[in-house]
Amino acid sequence: MKRLVYIVPIIAFAALAYLLFHSLSGAPPDQLPSAFIGKPAPTISLPALDKRTVAFSRADLSAGHVTVVNVWASWCAPCKEEAPMLAALAKRDDLQLFGLVYKDRPEKARAFLDSAGNPFARIDIDGNGRAAIDWGVYDVPETFVIDGRGIIRLRFSGPITPEVLSGTLLPAIEQAEAAGRPA
Repeated sequence: MKRLVYIVPIIAFAALAYLLFHSLSGAPPDQLPSAFIGKPAPTISLPALDKRTVAFSRADLSAGHVTVVNVWASWCAPCKEEAPMLAALAKRDDLQLFGLVYKDRPEKARAFLDSAGNPFARIDIDGNGRAAIDWGVYDVPETFVIDGRGIIRLRFSGPITPEVLSGTLLPAIEQAEAAGRPA
């Protein structure tokens, strides 16, 4: 009986350690699936970043072409790292690249674009972060692929690297093109 008092806590600890260790093998928290996949993109009605840009709306997201929406901010270091990949994506004729500036000031966002380059056809500014909450954004950068009917096909959290571009974004764009074609 005395041995049981010592063995039971050790077995309980080992079982708990095993369960906790195996819970780490799931999807990384930044790549948890979005509740919006397969659903219409949320309504968005925000001002343009500044007078040099044009805003986008929900109607622009369902205008018959694939749209990639990138959520970014000037204070975001990974956003600067992904700038060359966004520039490459912007050269494609089969999609529109829109930017959503998250919790930033227009003058800082403009300075960022002037230094890193502006790949976006349209840019909205979400100064208080409310629209990003509607989209399920909780960190920047985040990127959404939306088909021509306005349905979200992919949410990717984190910077776009060459591997992410070729292995995740481009296949999602191809799927969105196929899904967005009229039946």
